[in-house]
Amino acid sequence: MSSLGYPQDVEFDLCCVPLYGTRCGFYDQPAVAGVSGRRETSGIPDVLGRIFGWTSGATIGTFFTIAKRGEKIGTDEFGNTYYQSRDNVSYDGRKRRWVIYNGYADASKVPPEWHGWMHYTYDEPPTEVPLPRRAWEKDHLPNLTGTPMAWRPQGSLGAEGQRPAATGDYEAWRPE
Repeated sequence: MSSLGYPQDVEFDLCCVPLYGTRCGFYDQPAVAGVSGRRETSGIPDVLGRIFGWTSGATIGTFFTIAKRGEKIGTDEFGNTYYQSRDNVSYDGRKRRWVIYNGYADASKVPPEWHGWMHYTYDEPPTEVPLPRRAWEKDHLPNLTGTPMAWRPQGSLGAEGQRPAATGDYEAWRPE
């Protein structure tokens, strides 16, 4: 078993999983015979999704706001795009920063280096000054809770396999 509780021989492919009617969820899923899990969309549903859908990516109104006020700073390995305001300054005197998620909007999909930039911990974005990687650091994974790849501890109802036998220290309650 790996540190996440997955069998070592399972290969993972970063692919899209439909979640709650959105275009894609962008979580790790096992690779199945070369199937990527991405759904092909025709033009009309995609355009309607951009106009009316707010749960997966940016709407058409967001694109207009970005074109008028935003400046693209960079994109991370998950496909999330980061922006900063051109001239609009927030109440504390700093330029506003925001992210447009690739697929389902989930804050845990923001890697640590971009999280630091978004929260003004770093002045320079990771595209200009990359953070040094330590040997002990693992790659960033989004929160997998609620997905098929969520960790299930041994003995839980969702875990596969047999439940371990009781150890003998349990005594059933009996009403008197």
